[in-house]
Amino acid sequence: MHSSTALAEQFDDLEQQHEAASLGMWLFLATEIMFFGGLFTAYVIFRNMYLPAFEAGSRLLDVRIGAFNTAVLLCSSLTMALAVRAAQLGKKGVLITFLLLTLLLGLTFVGVKLALEWRHDYIDGLAPGVNWTFNGPDSRHLELFFCFYFFMTGIHALHMVIGAGILTVLIIMAGRGRFSPQRYNAVEMSGLYWHFVDIVWIFLFPLLYLIGGRY
Repeated sequence: MHSSTALAEQFDDLEQQHEAASLGMWLFLATEIMFFGGLFTAYVIFRNMYLPAFEAGSRLLDVRIGAFNTAVLLCSSLTMALAVRAAQLGKKGVLITFLLLTLLLGLTFVGVKLALEWRHDYIDGLAPGVNWTFNGPDSRHLELFFCFYFFMTGIHALHMVIGAGILTVLIIMAGRGRFSPQRYNAVEMSGLYWHFVDIVWIFLFPLLYLIGGRY
């Protein structure tokens, strides 16, 4: 694919086109940072207000599942970075392979979170507003912790599902030969989004699973 084909008509050259795409993605990620930042701030405030209950709630989470999903996302960040590199080098087969691996890892994360962890929490009666049967001390404050837990991890899972949809589109586009060393902005910008979602989980994991006074 020639550079003239890869260049959209509103840009003077490929460098300007790439910079515009990067700026747009970073502005979007800035809004995402403000959104998640508000959630983190609210969590920290209420955690400090009801520390014993939040620590007890954290200890009720399965840290092994959380650690497994953390490893899955770290591997997906690696495969996404390798996919971007393959797109830059024009290696179609390698690009599709790494995009497929990233998609598989992302779906593994969502599947473990929804089908295993959330299902287990529901069965244990730890789902506020749906199935809450915990009657121990600080039950109301513990329920608040799980409200944060389900909302924050749910919003993150939604971002993962959106990312999986984007990866599916990229795989189809790559199969049709839409990317080249001159035209790979879509892959790189999608990679930035994927890395951001992974980084959010890197904060969520210790905030929910590890700061609960585990010894």
